[in-house]
Parts: sequence; structure tokens; C-alpha cells
Amino acid sequence: MSDQPRPRTGRGKVIAGVVPGQSARIVREAAHYAALARAELVVAHVDTTRFVAFEDPDGYVHSSTVDVAGDAAKAALDEVRRMTAEALAGSTVTWTARQIIGDPALALIQLADEIDASLIVVGTRKRGLGESLREFLTGSVAARLSHRQRRPVLVVPQGEPVGAEEELPWE
Repeated sequence: MSDQPRPRTGRGKVIAGVVPGQSARIVREAAHYAALARAELVVAHVDTTRFVAFEDPDGYVHSSTVDVAGDAAKAALDEVRRMTAEALAGSTVTWTARQIIGDPALALIQLADEIDASLIVVGTRKRGLGESLREFLTGSVAARLSHRQRRPVLVVPQGEPVGAEEELPWE
């Protein structure tokens, strides 16, 4: 993280929605846009094992857990922090890592509203049967983001693109 104060001329912070094991390219692309906007980068991991039960008028969020996964959630955030620090080594972009809870698209939208983000950056999903099933059940986070809020959404490919003759993961 950079300790140097920077003049802020951009509209709002840039959010990178990431999961452990995801390509560092997502964080690097988000950092690039944050640097262009002279904005802070907020690296967000969504803990899908917890959900918002209710929110107090003062903003305090009471959460419930789908499963006893406190240690797993902490480990995931630690991994996101480690991966971000490695990906941004030598970068002058100021960044923080946060863990938010609930449905990934809705949680990222709520965070974006809270911090007045100007851009949300997410990665494409990995190819594979498990990911195809997850997307079938919950829908694409990128697609849901692009239809449910006003900010631009940058979708960064993870890995090699699918060739014209290959089937797309959802086909």
C-alpha cells in the first residue's frame, strides 16, 4: 500500500471484485484505472457464506451465516490481501482490501454506492463444470452488475480466450 498522499481528481474509488485464486490481472487492470483517475483502489472479496440479516438505522449490519465458515472467510480475505500486495508490488496506487457479504453482484453494488465508486472491475469466470453450474444457478456477476446499477463495469478475461470453433462455457 502506498503511504503517499495523492491529490484526488477522479470521481470516486475503483472497486476490484476478486476471489482467491483468481488471476492477478484483474487487480492490475483495476489499479491501472485507479491510477488514471487518481483514485483509491478497493479490492473487495464477497463472503457468500454470510448474508445480511438486517441493518440498523445507524448502518450497523447484522449478518447470519449459511455455514460455520469464519476461519475460511478470514483465510480467503488474507489470500486476497496477499495476492493484491504481490500484484501491486512497486505500484503507487493506494489500495485497501475489504470483505463484504451476501450475493456477489448485490454486495458489490451496495459497496459501490457506499463509497461512491466510479468503476467496478471483475474477472470472467473460470472454465469448468462447477463454474458453469454456479453461473447457471446464480447468473453471471458481470451481467448482473451491468444491468442493476449505473456505473461502468470492466470485465477482465482470466486466461486464454475461447477460440471461434470452441464452445463457450455456457453452451
